Amino acid sequence: MKIPVCLLLCLLCACNPAQKEDNIVRVKLLRGPSAIAFAQLMDTSVTVNGKLLQIEVVDSPELIQAHLIKGEAELAVLPMLSAVNLYNKGVNYPLLGCPLWGTLYVVGRDSTSGVLHLFGSGTSPDILTRYYLNNHPEWKPELNYTFGSARDLFTGLLSGTVQTAVLSEPFVSMALKKDSTVRLVADLNRPDPDAQGFAQTAIVLSERGMQMQPALDSLLRASCRFAVEQPDQAIRILEEKGIFAKGMLTESSIHRCRIDYVPACRAKEAVQNLLTIILAYEPKALGGKLPDDTFFLCEH
Repeated sequence: MKIPVCLLLCLLCACNPAQKEDNIVRVKLLRGPSAIAFAQLMDTSVTVNGKLLQIEVVDSPELIQAHLIKGEAELAVLPMLSAVNLYNKGVNYPLLGCPLWGTLYVVGRDSTSGVLHLFGSGTSPDILTRYYLNNHPEWKPELNYTFGSARDLFTGLLSGTVQTAVLSEPFVSMALKKDSTVRLVADLNRPDPDAQGFAQTAIVLSERGMQMQPALDSLLRASCRFAVEQPDQAIRILEEKGIFAKGMLTESSIHRCRIDYVPACRAKEAVQNLLTIILAYEPKALGGKLPDDTFFLCEH
């Protein structure tokens, strides 16, 4: 039996997913504050060098890491600590840029509390909390890690089980909104008042995506600017897309995330400062070493 040429071509294309992938840029985006920086890009069909940007929101850093290990993304957003750890293990996704400069705060009812609750021992929130306390020796709380997630810790704060906690946005704004007795106690994002913040979030790029670097830098810069300049529109998009429940985000949430896209070359010193702190407190979190200069993508 002869198969018509047009049908044969369709069958061949269907059997060759790589051919389809040539026309898209696969983006793996972590659900959470970093999604705010991508709101504008989620609202319309966006092409980069003729390829469609395909954004998938992923629920945990571990799932994004699994995608990267399998090479299932051209662009991905994940915690800086995770990005460096993968790179040091030979997963070739160098840093394209940094979109957020700090979402971590101490909130509570008592700034002199003897117990400070946080979650994630050995993670960035834990390390930056310890770094802050070492630089503020007048406050020596006991660190409590009994809560397993940010949401559990947030719930504990509202119920009164917890008096003082380390939270990230949007839980910070939600806590301040829901309980008038809760207030900001400390900003964990800046080593000093003049600093931009800690580069806690990484946007990484595959080798296949490097030809699109200038175009992606431009898109990401514009999308971050959109979130800062039009927070109400960014919130509308994120709620409509189901990234955040209605009422979770506020303009204050976005302001406290310090959204500002900085390409890797310009962010290099700030990233190295953060990584030096992490290496001093939790070397195994980085695989025991700082990344070499090839981690930082620069335009050629």
